[in-house]
Amino acid sequence: MTAPREASDLSDVQTTEAGPEDAVLLFVGGPLDGRVEIRAARHGDPLPTVTHVHLHDGPKVVSRYDLHALPGQAGVYHLRPRAPQGRSDDATGD
Repeated sequence: MTAPREASDLSDVQTTEAGPEDAVLLFVGGPLDGRVEIRAARHGDPLPTVTHVHLHDGPKVVSRYDLHALPGQAGVYHLRPRAPQGRSDDATGD
């Protein structure tokens, strides 16, 4: 018989801390609101735009985030406002 496995709490999970050259990125708005990502320096500079696709029972939801750099190795990705959808009654035939 094997010994029972110990359950680990979330507090037991080791978190990765940012090194001096790593970028710390915060997401604001949309489905990623509040997420903090540490991008290792070996991956290069953060991307200017990040696209997040959420698939679920309903329609596909696509969110785009634009990077706003902060001093040092930090940045904030802000949710891009949705482009206005063209309406068929916008055309005027007067």
